[in-house]
Amino acid sequence: MLRRSLENRDAQTRQLQDAVTNVEKHFGELCQIFAAYVRKTARLRDKADLLVNEVNVYASTETPNLKQGLKNFADEFAKLQDYRQAEVERLEAKVVEPLKAYGTIVKMKRDDLKATLTAKNREAKQLGQLERTRQRNPSDRHIIAESELQRATMDATRTTRHLEETIDNFEKQKIKDIKNIFSEFITIEMLFHGKALEVYTAAYQNIQKIDEDEDLEVFRNSLYPQDYSSRLDIVRANSKSPLQRSLSTKCVSGTGQIATCRLRKDQQADDDDEDDDDLDVTEEENQF
Repeated sequence: MLRRSLENRDAQTRQLQDAVTNVEKHFGELCQIFAAYVRKTARLRDKADLLVNEVNVYASTETPNLKQGLKNFADEFAKLQDYRQAEVERLEAKVVEPLKAYGTIVKMKRDDLKATLTAKNREAKQLGQLERTRQRNPSDRHIIAESELQRATMDATRTTRHLEETIDNFEKQKIKDIKNIFSEFITIEMLFHGKALEVYTAAYQNIQKIDEDEDLEVFRNSLYPQDYSSRLDIVRANSKSPLQRSLSTKCVSGTGQIATCRLRKDQQADDDDEDDDDLDVTEEENQF
């Protein structure tokens, strides 16, 4: 019967050892992966901050509508990074830290296992001594060995009861913690993505509100100011060749020159007529 009790305790001890080892392995992996997830999220937040700064710098160089739309987008995107920062802090506190705490929990359970194994080994040793004493069959030693075995059995029974409670509590707490950790993870992610959807919607609307035609008109006005027509005439005049300018000048003054030439010719004809009249009068006087 004692042998069977020892075998049962051995099976329980191995079960607890396997449970602790399994948790130590997988909780450690989960802790590392979640921690890496949080670090990646924090780096994404940092990159997003750089993007916000660059959008603001670029917006300051653009036309009014595009400038305002980009700045509104940058404001919304910056707001999203505040939510992402909250996500990082919550994940660290609600997911990573509880998983990290299992390092201490596992250490405590291993101490319990060590105490259980010590009690089990002491009981096994006492049982072996009793069997050897019975083989020799001296009455006094037999009584002493049975007394020692009884104390060892009581200690082992108490330790076994504690071990059973430890196994049960460990499993119960493990399941509860896993539920809480993953529930917190899902809740944190849902909160962030819910806020992200609101912010992205506002950012999208701000981009869509940019008036392309109005900004294009502003751009065109910057290229062609209000006195564009007069400047264009000057440019056209300055762009003519010297021959074209000479011809234009002659064309402009041609009417006056032609009139002057015609006047001079008329005056000369009148003078010639007067000379002819004087000549005729002279000839008539000579005839008389």
